[in-house]
Amino acid sequence: MAVLVNEKTRVLVQGITGHQGRYHTKAMKEFGTNVVAGVTPGKAGEIVEDVPVFNTVRDAVNETGANASIVFVPAPFAMDAVLEAIDAGIKLVVTITEHVPVHDAMKMVSYAKMKGARIIGPNCPGLASPGKAKIGILPNAVFMEVNVGVVSRSGTLTYEIVNSLTEAGIGESTTVGIGGDPVIGTNFIEMLELFEKDPETERVVMVGEIGGTAEEEAAEYIKGNVSKPVYAYIAGRTAPPGKRMGHAGAVVTRGRGTAESKIKALESAGVKVAKIPTEIAELIKKDL
Repeated sequence: MAVLVNEKTRVLVQGITGHQGRYHTKAMKEFGTNVVAGVTPGKAGEIVEDVPVFNTVRDAVNETGANASIVFVPAPFAMDAVLEAIDAGIKLVVTITEHVPVHDAMKMVSYAKMKGARIIGPNCPGLASPGKAKIGILPNAVFMEVNVGVVSRSGTLTYEIVNSLTEAGIGESTTVGIGGDPVIGTNFIEMLELFEKDPETERVVMVGEIGGTAEEEAAEYIKGNVSKPVYAYIAGRTAPPGKRMGHAGAVVTRGRGTAESKIKALESAGVKVAKIPTEIAELIKKDL
């Protein structure tokens, strides 16, 4: 069992004929993902990496039974692409696109909830379940199939921490990059709930960063709802007070959202917090 994706996931790629769409379609297929369709308006009939291209998501869904989508559409058109996917019945939409206007993101997320769909992102690296499927841009080589669930706001830190887990012989059940924008479709708490219910996930790693209160809220949720061991890393420990850095969501105001406040909240919930990314693997190995 995997979280959100598995061997039965049938993926379509919106924006498949662009450079990023082509490149990552190939990488996803090499990972073992069942990529069944691509969508680019006006490009119906083309073939990309042995994947048929359609003009609309609805055409692709009707012909191939696709049930998940990944969006490589430029920011001004990303919202329309996501809404099109949801209207066509897609229940999981992974939105890689960055610089999506915040009001567009709000509309996307609200519409998805109304339709019973889930958005990962925007501005995220996607998700991967080793041995099953990947919908995203995470590098194939860093993964190994075992039992640690990873949820992260940062793409590059995700790669570093997953790679260190793999090198330590501690593989992953599912890794999800939720994105660092102020408005995202899936948050820490929702992922913690999924990992708690997943029998193949025995431990959970959270990767957070300064700004916002998502990590503090997750800490409160962990106290009463998560029985599995949780480990965390918070980026931005050395950021100057009041500094805005990194993602659009990494904004610290009035003493809230600092690395110190997040670490204190997590530790009070029983979470072991690493000082550097690679220490996550060391903390887990001590508990095995």
